[in-house]
Amino acid sequence: MKSNTFVKTMLIAAIGFGMNSLACAQNAQLGKLQIENAYTRATVPGQQVAAGFMKIENKGAVDQLLSASSPAASEVQLHEMSMEGNVMKMRQVKDIAVPAGGVVELKPGGLHLMFMNIKAPLTAGQTVPVKLKFAKAGEIEVKVPVNAMGQHGDGMKH
Repeated sequence: MKSNTFVKTMLIAAIGFGMNSLACAQNAQLGKLQIENAYTRATVPGQQVAAGFMKIENKGAVDQLLSASSPAASEVQLHEMSMEGNVMKMRQVKDIAVPAGGVVELKPGGLHLMFMNIKAPLTAGQTVPVKLKFAKAGEIEVKVPVNAMGQHGDGMKH
């Protein structure tokens, strides 16, 4: 009985530590912009694309996410998914508005980053450096954690 309690305590501590370190790795601040809960998902060998998600909170004037780049992919595009009838469509967008005093969420089924021509499989537990370029705030590099396949960040569903 005692060893069972010890194992449970250690498991809870390990999970707590893992979540705590993950939370630190995925947040960044650039002026009045706060980037939170960034993540992508692991890929399988041969998979050429992956999506990136995050929440961008703006405590200042209106801004725009103009572009993203990463050494992990040949190109990173800004994308939007939408329903047209019963068909989910994905398309590239030229920028993503970040409202003044508001929040924009890059999440499954909506706005997101699309890593194109991934150079090597993304492995759960690693982080991917992603440079975000905003019209007014400038550029920032965010360390984006790679979650296991099927694992969502911050309760978001795909």
